[in-house]
Amino acid sequence: MKVTLLVIGKTDAAYIRAGIEEYEKRLGRYVPYEMKVLPDIKNSKNMSEGVQKEKEGELLLGQLVPSDYVVLLDEKGREYDSVGFSEFVAQKMLCGVKGLVFVIGGPYGFSEAVYKRCNEKISLSRMTFSHQMVRMIFVEQLYRAMTIMKGEPYHHV
Repeated sequence: MKVTLLVIGKTDAAYIRAGIEEYEKRLGRYVPYEMKVLPDIKNSKNMSEGVQKEKEGELLLGQLVPSDYVVLLDEKGREYDSVGFSEFVAQKMLCGVKGLVFVIGGPYGFSEAVYKRCNEKISLSRMTFSHQMVRMIFVEQLYRAMTIMKGEPYHHV
């Protein structure tokens, strides 16, 4: 199974990029992983929230193939603890999912078309994080899930 994190816009802060890179490097030992960074929408300051979501949605949907299992990182999604998230990922591996795609939307969330295409929604927390911080938090949790599956000591109960 390949895991992809699909995001809009590059990560500006060097310290966040460094954290993401560290966990991506660690993940390479466990699962094929890629973060696909789609470009920010041009002239978005001149667009309504709805138009911006639609344009971002078109970009996101253009990256998916029909067989992808798509999980939106969404504030209204299901919350897991780290062990539960590990079980979620393990279950997708056992079911033969070829492409597990996690998606972080833009600042206004997702278009209706993206919501219709997704298979599930997951929330990392009831708190709000910047879209850039969510990337690092998610990659760390994915790494943690892999170490839990392998019974390694990174995660302490």
